[in-house]
Amino acid sequence: MKLNLQIATTLGLTAFSTGIYSQTTPAERPNIIYIMSDDHAYQAISAYGGILKDIAPTPNIDRIAANGMRFDRCLVTNSISGPCRAVILTGKYSHLNGFIKNEGQPDFDGSQQTFPKLLQVAGYKTAMIGKWHLGSIPTGFDHWEILPGQGNYYNPDFINKDGKHTEKGYVTEIITKKCIEWIDEVKDSGKPFMLMMHHKAPHREWEPGPNELTRYKDITFPEPSTLFDDYSNRGTAEKTQDMTISKTMRIEEDIKMYKNRSKMKKTGLDRMNSEQMAAWDSVYDPIIRQFYKSDLKGNNLIRFKYQRYLQDYLACIAAVDRSVGEVLDFLRKSGLDKNTIVIYASDQGFYLGEHGWFDKRWMFEQSYRTPLLIQWPGIVKPGSINNDMVSNLDLAETFLDMAGTKVPSDMQGRSFVPVLKGKTPSNWRKEHYYHYYEYPGSHMVKRHYGMSTERYKLIHFYYDIDEWELYDLQADPHELRNVYDDPAYASVRKDLHKRLKKLMKKYNDSEASAQSFLPTKPKPRP
Repeated sequence: MKLNLQIATTLGLTAFSTGIYSQTTPAERPNIIYIMSDDHAYQAISAYGGILKDIAPTPNIDRIAANGMRFDRCLVTNSISGPCRAVILTGKYSHLNGFIKNEGQPDFDGSQQTFPKLLQVAGYKTAMIGKWHLGSIPTGFDHWEILPGQGNYYNPDFINKDGKHTEKGYVTEIITKKCIEWIDEVKDSGKPFMLMMHHKAPHREWEPGPNELTRYKDITFPEPSTLFDDYSNRGTAEKTQDMTISKTMRIEEDIKMYKNRSKMKKTGLDRMNSEQMAAWDSVYDPIIRQFYKSDLKGNNLIRFKYQRYLQDYLACIAAVDRSVGEVLDFLRKSGLDKNTIVIYASDQGFYLGEHGWFDKRWMFEQSYRTPLLIQWPGIVKPGSINNDMVSNLDLAETFLDMAGTKVPSDMQGRSFVPVLKGKTPSNWRKEHYYHYYEYPGSHMVKRHYGMSTERYKLIHFYYDIDEWELYDLQADPHELRNVYDDPAYASVRKDLHKRLKKLMKKYNDSEASAQSFLPTKPKPRP
């Protein structure tokens, strides 16, 4: 079937004009639901194990793992929200899709080629509901309803083609309801559908919903072994960041002490009605009183902040997990489950106290690695676990391949449908490329690029400083010792430099090309 050139030009597609459909018939093409949360650490999904799995389980998200495949090496190209979303849409690195950072960034260029546009042309009904965070109006979607900016947890605003409106309730529950209603509306259209269901949670300010306010209030969570990391044996970047629970995390964030009107407006708590505020105060007022009574200092204060952080963060995730369960149950009851692929992911990883941190951005493991769980009835073996290097760069190509649609040659990732079928190609990637740009800015993580192999990670902090770091993930899984200047790693270092150079050439990236992306002045933390 040929793609009309005028339509291709209008949609901003590349100039391929034949073979848009595979031999798969429309009736056989699967529906695709891509559920993405914001800042959901893989450590906070019980299917991934870890120290939280028995205390804060995610049984519904785990259902996807039990019925499909869990990816243990899904790596992002640029660990920050907006850029990750742009990479997913385009299948291209940040320097090519034009969206490199959150702060001081022009809106996403919606005229460019994206996988939803290609699916539309291939006959799919498409929708985007929830957190967009790209500044622009969504394109390539038959239906869209998005949160403005970061959105609010309580009584949030939404934007659609008719403008902005406010809805009463908790954002995770509202997004879930809207998504199920849309699926129900299009399920009998005779066309397959693709839904991007994007949650705000568990992004800060980590405001639990009314059904989760007391979920973890009496739980004491185990501490990560690196909570009190002093960054010895590492470089300038780690020692000069602004991301620590000890110094960066404000006390009002820790105990939700928002009685000042300006503070409440910033977090969105001023949007609560009297009933919501009364329920909120019944939980947080006693915590605030106890905090002042305790007069905590030093490590005890850090421990208090850590516990409060996890209690709120994980309570937000509990609502997301319940949302996933509602979607899965709806698919089963409506009979859609047999021909619907369900994907659960986060935009990138997140720190839950590891290295004393609570954000993302780094090429270190907790922010570089993102959760990815996929169930595809009849295709993916239930309970599969995969350790191949896949990436958010591959998602657009994979979705197109799932739909039996040709993948444009200018996309930089690769479909991992063969991986899902248990047949990883022999020439699958053995290294992965990363590039982070947002400095100076929130949390003051210096710009860096690098590559990771199964065992090693080579990182270059450039422009602001000129320092190289090398980590042996086998000998040092917590990434506590930079061995770049260790003579024992001289041959490894030489090999990694060669491979990094080849990767940068492959993806048409370089330090020089990044100079066109000028740094912005620091802004207050979101």
